[in-house]
Amino acid sequence: MNRRRKIYEGKAKVLYEGPEPGTLIQHFKDDATAGNGAKHEVIDGKGVLNNRISEFVFSKLNTLGIPTHFVRRINMREQLIREVEIIPIEVVVRNVAAGSLCKRLGLESGTQLPRSIIEFYYKDDALNDPMVSEEHITAFGWATPQELDDIMALAVRVNDFLTGLFMGVGIQLVDFKIECGRLFEGDMMRIVLADEISPDNCRLWDVKTRNKLDKDRFREDLGGLVDAYREVAQRLGILVEAENALTTGPRLVQ
Repeated sequence: MNRRRKIYEGKAKVLYEGPEPGTLIQHFKDDATAGNGAKHEVIDGKGVLNNRISEFVFSKLNTLGIPTHFVRRINMREQLIREVEIIPIEVVVRNVAAGSLCKRLGLESGTQLPRSIIEFYYKDDALNDPMVSEEHITAFGWATPQELDDIMALAVRVNDFLTGLFMGVGIQLVDFKIECGRLFEGDMMRIVLADEISPDNCRLWDVKTRNKLDKDRFREDLGGLVDAYREVAQRLGILVEAENALTTGPRLVQ
């Protein structure tokens, strides 16, 4: 196999040069991090599950006409994606009070919010991804007002879809984080959903037990991270091909 050119490596994924111009290969690692990398472990099977769950969600979004960078899954750990110019903003949609929102506003975890709330954070690990306003985003040129409108519209549509998807399998979507990018096609540019959607960037609670089925299990030292991710995949009906790989540790399946 020819050695692939690495384009970028983050905490949980690696991007490689794609087979065609304008494409990349997104590889999901087994690394689990919290606190912008301050806490770090390698957990066998995590990348396989995130790849499969994200593939499932992005495929559904594509079918619904919600624009994303996702093309197709290549193997158990990799996806073919369109190359986009990432906008340096993390978009967080909150439906239920949890995490930093509780700390900032003194809310009890699990409090149903009066409506869904969209927050923005500037992507910069050195600054600990500070929360920013729409004014900051447009003033510093990270996104134009029209791009911000498109991003917020995407976030609302994704939230509507995910809320229904997870509620249908007995899971409450507490909050989630997305990233968006600019996809250039000839002289045209449009805003699309990028990165991933998985238990790594969603808070997911069992509706009946409130058992956490997301990365908070790692953040809070609850254990059972892969078991929780596997539970999400099983409920969504997508954990078939991955089962053998997970019982023997991570491996690539072409």
